[in-house]
Amino acid sequence: MSGEQSARIVVAGAAAPLAVSTEANPVTEAGRLAPKAYDAVLLASFGGPEGQEDVIPFLRNVTRGRGIPDERLEEVSHHYRAFGGISPINSQNRALKAALEAELSAQGLDLPVYWGNRNWDPYIPQTLREMYDAGHRRVLVLTTSVYSCYSSCRQYREDLGMALEETGLTGRLEVDKVRQYFDHPGFVVPFVEGTAAGLATVREALGAPDGSRDAEIRVLFATHSIPTRDAEAAGRSDGEPREFEEASAYAAQHLANARAVMEAVTGSAEGAPGWDLVYQSRSGAPHVPWLEPDINDHLAAIAGGTAEGGPAVKGVVIVPLGFVSDHMEVAWDLDTEALATCRELGVEAVRVPTPGVHREFVTGLVQLIRERTVEKNIAERPHVTGLGPWYDVCRPGCCANFRGAKPVIAEGVDAAAGVDAAAAPAADGTEA
Repeated sequence: MSGEQSARIVVAGAAAPLAVSTEANPVTEAGRLAPKAYDAVLLASFGGPEGQEDVIPFLRNVTRGRGIPDERLEEVSHHYRAFGGISPINSQNRALKAALEAELSAQGLDLPVYWGNRNWDPYIPQTLREMYDAGHRRVLVLTTSVYSCYSSCRQYREDLGMALEETGLTGRLEVDKVRQYFDHPGFVVPFVEGTAAGLATVREALGAPDGSRDAEIRVLFATHSIPTRDAEAAGRSDGEPREFEEASAYAAQHLANARAVMEAVTGSAEGAPGWDLVYQSRSGAPHVPWLEPDINDHLAAIAGGTAEGGPAVKGVVIVPLGFVSDHMEVAWDLDTEALATCRELGVEAVRVPTPGVHREFVTGLVQLIRERTVEKNIAERPHVTGLGPWYDVCRPGCCANFRGAKPVIAEGVDAAAGVDAAAAPAADGTEA
């Protein structure tokens, strides 16, 4: 595809192809970097405990700096305890790392893949030191969080900036990051495929495979809730000219993706079955407002009839649109709690898989890497919403940290030269 062309990806079970554009975004082009000769890739993720004895130390890491006593942490550890103290996220990242290595080789790139976590072993600082000691000097980071908000983007950039300072590698190891890839087709295609299959399953369970009961079916796109203040800061930065739907890039990106999925699955972003964006995994003080509606509250509401005055919902397709893999917040908040709510309400339900190591997802991640490399470079940047492609480097202050300034990578850019500005201080608990 050339920069002004678009494509349509046919997905099994969908009513219409997924529309993909490679047209440049005039706003985000200013944050685009020239290709570089990277010599390694860092897969950066949240991390999780791998046994009962790890749970409280892990939760201390997640909540560090907030003064939360162990007694309170034990109260919120039940979802990890229920799974033997083991989060699925680490095994899933090992599988993703192996898949990335194989796909990089298949696409002709000789780039070793390292793995580092924010909150559990292997930690990001030790991984950066390992990479440096192995002779690497220019690293490209790929994170497992795809949307724009503090915990999904800026916090990773801060942890990388602080890790460089902690290890004494600032100015010695160059660390960049791929763009937030919420609307890259490699991330979206698996959801189109899964939503189409999930809708067929629920139709069959309701005895209406022909779609005649679609008015009684709702597609719920689920993502991690975040504090309202963080949501309002998402995508906000010095010089950002755009206004976002619901006053938040985080909400706008999810809503745009949901429409793209529904247009492919049903041929229309509206109509029956209807759909909603819902939130999960709320934490923190009760008096602090977070994004709503909570998925369980919403399920109870729509089981009695929709807000539009439609019939009571008898079937739901739950799409974990905010997540790249089936980690704890999917396994517990959706597979355990939300599906239990559906059973209590007598609602037929199916939960769609996350991208995981889906072929399209892994291929897409390597394409994101190739957008930034000199070798095997891909100049085009595919996206399925009008919000993308997102920035390679964020504008100063984007997704502000309200707790105070920290060193940060991938912020500030001389667009004409395509060179990062010097890392500078910038003015929750998502397991992703």
